[in-house]
Amino acid sequence: MITYKAGKADIAVIGAGHAGVEAALASARLGMSVLLFTINLDAVGNMPCNPSIGGTGKGHLVYEIDALGGEMGRAADVVTLQSRTLNLGKGAAVHSKRVQADRILYRNTIKKVLENTENLSLIQAEIISIETEKSSNGEVRVVSVTTSMGAVWEVSAAIICSGTFLDSRTITGEAVCKSGPDGLLPALGLSDCLRSLGITLMRFKTGTPPRIHADSIDYSVLEVQNGEYGDECIPFSVLTDPDAYANMKQIPCHIAYTNEETHRIIKENLSRSPLYSGVIEGTGPRYCPSIEDKVVRFSDKNRHQLFVEPCGADTKEIYLQGFSSSLPEEVQMRMLHSIKGFENARVMRTAYAIEYDCIDPTQLFATLEFKDIHGLYGAGQFNGSSGYEEAAAQGLIAGINASLSIKGEKPLILSRDSSYIGTLIDDLVTKGTNEPYRMMTSRSEYRLLLRQDNADSRLTPEGRRIGLINDERFARFEEKRDLIENEVYRLEHTFLSPEKVNGFLTERGLANALSGISLAELIRRPQLTYTDIAPLDVDRPQNISRAAILSIQNAVKYEGYIKKQLAEVARKAKLESMEIPKDIDYSDVSGIRIEARQKLEKFRPLTIGQASRISGISPADISVLLIYLSTKK
Repeated sequence: MITYKAGKADIAVIGAGHAGVEAALASARLGMSVLLFTINLDAVGNMPCNPSIGGTGKGHLVYEIDALGGEMGRAADVVTLQSRTLNLGKGAAVHSKRVQADRILYRNTIKKVLENTENLSLIQAEIISIETEKSSNGEVRVVSVTTSMGAVWEVSAAIICSGTFLDSRTITGEAVCKSGPDGLLPALGLSDCLRSLGITLMRFKTGTPPRIHADSIDYSVLEVQNGEYGDECIPFSVLTDPDAYANMKQIPCHIAYTNEETHRIIKENLSRSPLYSGVIEGTGPRYCPSIEDKVVRFSDKNRHQLFVEPCGADTKEIYLQGFSSSLPEEVQMRMLHSIKGFENARVMRTAYAIEYDCIDPTQLFATLEFKDIHGLYGAGQFNGSSGYEEAAAQGLIAGINASLSIKGEKPLILSRDSSYIGTLIDDLVTKGTNEPYRMMTSRSEYRLLLRQDNADSRLTPEGRRIGLINDERFARFEEKRDLIENEVYRLEHTFLSPEKVNGFLTERGLANALSGISLAELIRRPQLTYTDIAPLDVDRPQNISRAAILSIQNAVKYEGYIKKQLAEVARKAKLESMEIPKDIDYSDVSGIRIEARQKLEKFRPLTIGQASRISGISPADISVLLIYLSTKK
């Protein structure tokens, strides 16, 4: 192929899905000249799977992305069709916002933001190779990227955000073809280039359900699932008008169920399922299995819940969440028509599975830069994760760190106790994954510290330090932070006599106070909230936002538990911050087990805390390593 010099930029971002969008925007907003490459401009910010953002654990990521100065939360608010908070029957730590999103409007919204961002060039082109060179000190670094048209762009860093496109193929029964999601072209050249650079690739798989014409569904026999309104409806982004968001018009979703007939059809056709015939080679997501996989794994269940979700306000496409399949099309039709309400359903897009190349993420530093190639970063499903939110979070961090590296500044590495983003990245680069990684609240040992309501207090100062949070936004953040701190103090130090409070408690069937009681102690009662005690709180400040009220309430109600988790963080802080020299020779560490030495050499952890979380590294190994480092010091 004949090549030509197309130009020069600081950073090339390969892929314009959710990871690539955040990586490109963060880099450009930090002053870098950025090239954002995509196979198809009409698929920028695409949602090839479910048309939703957020969910259990994932909603936390979106709030954190917004707190750092990312884009996903703001765009999600603009395109919300329905908002719900999951797990409200449980503690505040696991409350997770999820919105049904307008898929087409989201793409258009994101594309418009990209097109109007200074320093950013959006280009339709497939990158087929990344060129490197070795410096005099032996360091391998990125120098350019090349498109399938022969354009060579000189760059200082490249961020791979290829999603499910790398050497991808779609599978529906016996119909197998080289394709990306939604019938888009696959990326066929880059995988071989990555292997030639010494990068280890893995093969993963995911899938999607059929899209159904709304007019062919009998909604009268389905359960209605409405959204939330008023005080419960809080936007993802602090830049969104909370009052307008709480009063927006919402579209209902519905719930359907499979039945014994559906399961019979599936079981009779398992021999034609690519999952069980060996056609599919990649490992699929454990927590989002296909319907045939669920029927086999949970054979004791006679039905499975399905969610009937609109893809947009101006389209008739309906997404049948929970009905992913790779069975042949005609089998899918019989399965679908066996479901109550779907007897006459017309399919607009057939369900399919998709296989794709990704990497073993233990090849990355916590900055998401490859350990052996300076200036090369990975983000999103390329790193072995699943989900739009996980991708966007990694893209944001990769874009930030690529920019900081070019500037010669200290990288951003978020700790596990600071964020779910930190937990996500630490899990990937330290433990690796043998299946598409999905964020869940159970992944974090610091869940009560990492709530949705306090994402800004945890991460906005970091966003400010980096340069993604402007003066006006930071001033608003400081005002909210001070209000919360002052209000918590006031609640702790405002006491009411039994005479003033017992009538209120008796009316609600609650135990009376035997002596003076603070407003904070009332809120700590499981049955009461900050809003409930308003009749007793005559000096309460006016016009406190819904978001601030939630933070105040949680800070008061869970104070004891929060203090315990903070004490645990402090106890582990020393190990987490103790750095391991990058040039350490583990063969020189006498007394350490051979397995531990091999693992440490492979993963090259940056800190003792990170080393302690590597599978196969024992406390005794860490003790030996600590002694070695102290003697070297």
